[in-house]
Amino acid sequence: MESGRRKGLSGVLSSLSLLCVILDLQLDGVLGATHVEIEQHLEMGRKLLAAGQLAEALSHYHSAVEGDSKNYLTYYKRAAVFLAMGKSKSALPDLTRAIQLKPDFLAARLQRGNIFLKQGNTQEAREDFEAVLQRSPDQDEARNQLMRANELEELQEEAHAAHHRGDYSTTITVLDRVVELSPWDPESRELRAECYIRLGDPRKAIQDLTPTTRLRNDNRAAFLKLSTLHYDLGEHQESLGHVRECLKLDQDDKECFSHYKQVKKLSKQLDSAEEHIQEERYQEAIDKYESVMRTEPNVPYYTNKAKERICFCLVKNKMPAMAIDICSEAHQRDPRNINILRDRAEAFILNQDYEKAVEDYQEAREFDMENNEIREGLERAQKMLKLSRKRDYYKILGVNRSANKQEIIKAYRKLAQQWHPDNFREESEKKEAEKRFIDIASAKEVLTDPEMRQKFDSGEDPLDPESQQGGGQGGQGWPFHFNPFESGGNYHFKFHH
Repeated sequence: MESGRRKGLSGVLSSLSLLCVILDLQLDGVLGATHVEIEQHLEMGRKLLAAGQLAEALSHYHSAVEGDSKNYLTYYKRAAVFLAMGKSKSALPDLTRAIQLKPDFLAARLQRGNIFLKQGNTQEAREDFEAVLQRSPDQDEARNQLMRANELEELQEEAHAAHHRGDYSTTITVLDRVVELSPWDPESRELRAECYIRLGDPRKAIQDLTPTTRLRNDNRAAFLKLSTLHYDLGEHQESLGHVRECLKLDQDDKECFSHYKQVKKLSKQLDSAEEHIQEERYQEAIDKYESVMRTEPNVPYYTNKAKERICFCLVKNKMPAMAIDICSEAHQRDPRNINILRDRAEAFILNQDYEKAVEDYQEAREFDMENNEIREGLERAQKMLKLSRKRDYYKILGVNRSANKQEIIKAYRKLAQQWHPDNFREESEKKEAEKRFIDIASAKEVLTDPEMRQKFDSGEDPLDPESQQGGGQGGQGWPFHFNPFESGGNYHFKFHH
């Protein structure tokens, strides 16, 4: 009975084995690729690779590997495409598989050793180069690369020793050679970036950290560090871009999310402030920049930038006294900033302090001799200074340069009544009153005419006899080309209040 059961079970197992073989053969026919098809994929891959169409070539090599997973050369060729695409990490498994399939495949070992060397993995590189030399002692490339691997290992130890004792300049010098030998090693670049940061050179640190985001998988630390460096340099848009990349890798990363909220808030305030300036809404821009200083009080760049732009807005709002104070504070923080010097010069002009305006424009010019705006501003300030020593219509009426037409007429009426020649009896006083009255009338005429006022604000006196065609009176000119005092002494003017 027992014997019969065993025979029955043996028969079932034999049937199952036969069925598996049949199914395997059928699947090979359906899913597998023929030798001809594999060769076609390899040939197309070779042609596309030669033409530089790497993605298309890779697709054909994928098909060739799937069709024949036992062919070491197919893996090696696909690795070559990965390397041509700059994907050394993807090439390594293919080279390793080729070596597993054919342990004496020296070309694959040499190629893998070169990748390990560039990645800074000296032990693995040395093992591959020694394996090549064991089978082929005359292989010059393997011998030279083995020497490089030994040199790299010694340099890595030297760099870490220098860093440990705080000699960051020496560490950088040694790491320059390390990076030259192993450009795909993120650790060496990160260490050199740290040294640059300690020596106060964040720009070079950024240059080193940027490629590490690709060289190391899930390198959130590098993205966060890059974002922080850009943030401290005032490059808030770049900072925002890097911290977003960190959150793409892990949206729950606490450090990156906290930094993202800060950068996002500050970036929004800065962009909004500049939009207000573009729309000439200067007071709203001032409010936003004051918010910027409250949001980020610890990074000097943002305070400096805010004060610079508030200075600019105050000048645009024709508030010279406040502008001079803020601009002066901004200038102390950033003495070589020509924009601050330009804006303070304009504030001095509004305040009718032309000598100081000339001084600021001259200082700005020393920092940037090629800047046309500064050159033109200096020429204008010099004209105004020269003009102010002759006749300043704003000072004559006692109004600010920002005064509107109504304020100018009001000041004119008050002064015209005060200095009307009929108010004086003594001849000497009457002559002085005539002179003052003419100046007052001239000032009113120039400052209430938009075109004439623009000329005067640009440093040109539209009533200057020297600039009039056909000459004029020998002294102060009367705006309507006649002098009401030439015909007698009875002057009757009516003023409407």
